[in-house]
Amino acid sequence: MSRVVLRRPLLAHLTGCSFLAQVERSSAPLARLGSRCRSFSRSMYANAELTIPPPPALLQPLVVPKKLLLGPGPSNISTRVQEAGGKQIIGHMHVEMFEIMDTIKAGIQYAFQTTNNMTLAISGSGHAAMEAALVNVVEPGDVVLIGIHGVWGERAADIAERIGGDVRRFVKPPGEMFTLQEIEQALVQHKPILFFITHGESSSGVVQEMDGIGPLCHKHNCLLLVDSVASLGGVPLYMDKQDIDILYSGSQKVLNCPPGTAPLSFNDKACQKIFNRRKKPTSLYLDMSWLSNIWGCDGSPRKYHHTTPITGLFALREALAILAEQGLEEYWKLHQENAEYLHKGIEDLGLKLFVKDKAIRLPTVTTIAVPEGYEWKDITDFIMNKYQIEITGGLGPTIGKVLRIGLMGINCTKANADLVLRALKDALAQCKKSKH
Repeated sequence: MSRVVLRRPLLAHLTGCSFLAQVERSSAPLARLGSRCRSFSRSMYANAELTIPPPPALLQPLVVPKKLLLGPGPSNISTRVQEAGGKQIIGHMHVEMFEIMDTIKAGIQYAFQTTNNMTLAISGSGHAAMEAALVNVVEPGDVVLIGIHGVWGERAADIAERIGGDVRRFVKPPGEMFTLQEIEQALVQHKPILFFITHGESSSGVVQEMDGIGPLCHKHNCLLLVDSVASLGGVPLYMDKQDIDILYSGSQKVLNCPPGTAPLSFNDKACQKIFNRRKKPTSLYLDMSWLSNIWGCDGSPRKYHHTTPITGLFALREALAILAEQGLEEYWKLHQENAEYLHKGIEDLGLKLFVKDKAIRLPTVTTIAVPEGYEWKDITDFIMNKYQIEITGGLGPTIGKVLRIGLMGINCTKANADLVLRALKDALAQCKKSKH
């Protein structure tokens, strides 16, 4: 600096202390020092010039097209849920946030039909809930039986293997479900500590009958883990009555909530396995000893673990409130009726449903056998480009074999079924058929 400014009262006081004389003697060296600092600063900045300019796209307004999401998820969200997710955030450790989390817990207990204390929402998608369930229960060397009748069993097997579990794959062709007899035979053969099965297999369009599986697992000293990501809210499911030990879902399908908050629940038997492990879970982020605390499940004062997705939880709270207001039984009835309406319309177009057995067709996600002579992507692209409607092709073992249509939550209406049927009819008329 080259100049010193003093306020007048202070100046008068300092004059008598001969301070000004010292300032005058030091000002010249200070000026020279200031000049050298500015020169060094300019030199430093010159050597650290920005090499990456601001991305041009970020200097433009955000534009998101309006699309009707009638695929296997995510689904469109209601204005009410959008508004909840758009509220100003509060602290993730504020008492008001804990109250909202407590309400979410109660909403998940209702949706799952469980009284389990260890009920919460994972900060992540349904995949995160799947991994949280497996990483907390499975230890290296544990025998894990994975029921595979689509892509989600394969994902569970992959995760369990990464943990070090002794994975035994139990496979059915896509479009079929497991029988109690087959399950018991596999339990007797493999003697697993955990059996995984998907309730709503969205890659194939199958809903697995759950009655009787829980008691079978317990008869053979095995825990039952169920994936209900594509079925929760759209298909009857009773965690406690059906003796399900661990159940998880996602927020972005029937609940019509943005992805990123995944309901998960463990009963007392599962908790005994979790909290009597030989070693800590390999994931700190998904460790239930931490998550049970932040969600108020362990009776202890809540401690910081991670910053929860605050606005995502606002949205999940509102989505669960809508489910509670409408009522689970009404939602189940709505999805079944509109799925049957869609199925009839598909068959009237001359198309074939991929799942032959009507009793095991998943109401939330319908699979259509790709019509002979057509490329599935030509059909989905045509419908997206002309109608701005999303339907998708297969996933995992059904790639190239099916088209998938989802009617979930607020999207589950006869009007939407009519709209997608009209788009399908148009696509079949306009898309070129192959010569083979």
